[in-house]
Amino acid sequence: MDVEAGAARRPPRPERSREPGSGWTRRRFVGVAAGTAAVVAVPSPAAPPADGRPAEERRPASAPPRRAAGPRALYLGTYTSAEGGGTGVGLASYDPATGRVTGSGTLTGVPDPSYLAVHPDGRTLYAVNERQDGGVTAVRLADRRVLGTRSTGGAGPCHLSVHPGGRWLLSANYGSGSVAVHPIAPSGALGERTDLVTHTSPPPGPGQQGPHAHQFLSSPDGGHLLAVDLGTDSVHTYRLDGRAGTLTEVARARTRPGAGPRHLTFHPGGRHAYLANEADDTVTVCAYDAGTGRLTIGEPQPTGSRGGTNYPAQLVVTANGAYAFLANRGDNSIARYAVEADGARLRLLGTVPVRGDFPRHIALSPDGGLLFAANQRSGTVTVFHVDPVSGELRPAGEPFASPVAVCALPL
Repeated sequence: MDVEAGAARRPPRPERSREPGSGWTRRRFVGVAAGTAAVVAVPSPAAPPADGRPAEERRPASAPPRRAAGPRALYLGTYTSAEGGGTGVGLASYDPATGRVTGSGTLTGVPDPSYLAVHPDGRTLYAVNERQDGGVTAVRLADRRVLGTRSTGGAGPCHLSVHPGGRWLLSANYGSGSVAVHPIAPSGALGERTDLVTHTSPPPGPGQQGPHAHQFLSSPDGGHLLAVDLGTDSVHTYRLDGRAGTLTEVARARTRPGAGPRHLTFHPGGRHAYLANEADDTVTVCAYDAGTGRLTIGEPQPTGSRGGTNYPAQLVVTANGAYAFLANRGDNSIARYAVEADGARLRLLGTVPVRGDFPRHIALSPDGGLLFAANQRSGTVTVFHVDPVSGELRPAGEPFASPVAVCALPL
């Protein structure tokens, strides 16, 4: 592993278009239909059960985030194999008060790190290697040493997350429509894969040639794992064996045909979640039953896009559960929603220009005071101040140049 000094400053040229459905490389340029819908709510499910799960599967209570003092670390994902792309994980810092981003180089030796996550203890960074022979890489942050790479068993892994207990890494293979589990050692290094499940049913949705797992995440209490599959218009719910690291499917939810679900985000209350649908340009409110892991998908509603081609990407929710934000690629905006009825309803407040092209990923700083948007085509990261009372977004300085910026992870 090497750390390159002086992060690149020039925005890269846009990546060449590829035909929809042409395998895992479709992730790098999308092209599908748009749609509209109305604002709706879904019934609230029963409250989560008090317990009954092993301690390792429960998320510990955490105090409200505090505004950090001094610079904080920011890690940036890219495509190293794309024209004009980066050479590894971008290294930067940000000022929590002003939002100003300062580059500090590149962590090389990590190919195509298009999505990043950090261990709950903050000591290890994980990156997908979004290639035909997909992998996941662990990096120790104290000295930026690459701890090794493990195969995901599939093509084009595009998302990963760490189970709340910190013992398992979850990843989604877009190209082969599968999800994988890897054990995490006390050092943060990854062990050999313990399970790989390919989505063989239901049949692909309209315009799709097969399953495309786009996200694999834990429920807030860690009791279930949910896999969002864009290709089959489905969300699969699994139970994780906390000893063997194996998966058992316990429920499955279907969106309307052709929705192309991409990204799911839970409300802090744990009883509702919000689903961004890439293919039909909609968002849906979902009810979640923590006891069974069953997700009930509500009616589609608008993303705030203005009638052109738009692909909603990432959703985030404020820690107090009052507001939600959505990245709109194509419309190049951030949609703002008020979260109402204890999480059961989203009300569109409007959109804010992202000041970049194709916002692939958005993330809130740990204290909730800033929102970061990684803009793939303009090769920039834009930062916004988040008003905790009104949910308004205010630009925090000029966009920061980062080659083919597809993920921004503020710590």
